[in-house]
Amino acid sequence: MTNSLTYRDPEGLISDLRHGQMVLLLLEDSSGGVTGIVTIAAELCEASHITFMARQARGLICLGLTRERCDYLHLPLMVEGQGDAAPFTLSIEAAEGIETGISAKDRAHTVRVAVAPQTSAADLVQPGHIFPVAAEEGGLLTRADRAEATTDLARLAGLFPAAVFTEVLDETGNMARGDALERFAVLHELPVGRVSELIDHRLTTERTIERIRQGAIRTSHGEFELTVYREIHHGSIHLALSRGNLQTDATTLVRVHVTSALRDLVGTTLEGQATWRFDTSLSEIAASERGVLVLISRPETAEELLASVDRLLGLPIADNVSSQAGYASVGLGAQILNDLGVGKIELLGAPLKYNALAGFGLEVVNFVAPT
Repeated sequence: MTNSLTYRDPEGLISDLRHGQMVLLLLEDSSGGVTGIVTIAAELCEASHITFMARQARGLICLGLTRERCDYLHLPLMVEGQGDAAPFTLSIEAAEGIETGISAKDRAHTVRVAVAPQTSAADLVQPGHIFPVAAEEGGLLTRADRAEATTDLARLAGLFPAAVFTEVLDETGNMARGDALERFAVLHELPVGRVSELIDHRLTTERTIERIRQGAIRTSHGEFELTVYREIHHGSIHLALSRGNLQTDATTLVRVHVTSALRDLVGTTLEGQATWRFDTSLSEIAASERGVLVLISRPETAEELLASVDRLLGLPIADNVSSQAGYASVGLGAQILNDLGVGKIELLGAPLKYNALAGFGLEVVNFVAPT
């Protein structure tokens, strides 16, 4: 057994996964916290991998699948519009070839059935003992989270874009961090890689957005440089309004904004819950030395708009309604900021943890709460 940590660059990590090895991915957030994810390519998953994840890593064993695969297998999300939460689908089981379904052998069989080329929706039943999580289209460049990291890694390895993964827990049942993760990796001789480096690796060869227009415009808050971006996968248009000399080593005031009809057009507020509206964000950036407002195009659904009305009226909110935009907008905003040459960010918004921003060349140095 080796006594040192084996860090791998993305190419090394991709090779390890391609050859059937489990790897440990480190997911850093903007607060400096790091969590660990053990993963194996789904098509190479065996009972021994499931046993290791259950006994040693101790987290919930999940199956990362692309949205396209989830749709093909008729796997609905547990909750529509999950917001920042992981988009779990209904749990699954292989319809044939298993006993109770919970054994390591049975769960590995279910995983392989779920990703086999000849599989149809009829080959799986629900509920079951495998918990699929839908990865956003565009993977890590859209949403920097567990399903995206693991499915991207499998795809980059030339394998079916699906992976089994679980988070590493410590002896107390809490998320393993720092030294505990290092001891875990050394003890089990797992190669270690960083999600942020996977993002950087992808950015060197691919993007999910493209710049299509640029020019100066006048607004009620003065002149801004308008840059227009289009999502390559489905054509959505996103806007960036910037001013000042944007530099990677100088702090830039930033707002990544998803429009809300009631908040931005009507100007509604909830008592005790201050928020940045589009107009106030643009005003703040106009007064700064350098700043960017990224406007993400994510139209509200009818259910989301009605839920906003119910919140204002103090009425109960349906359990299955939350923001469609949520964390999925972070990767888009990060790509746009990276393309504009932004590095250090002073972010207009409440303090939150954002995963793997370093992969986009970004660092949040401060949060500016709304007043």
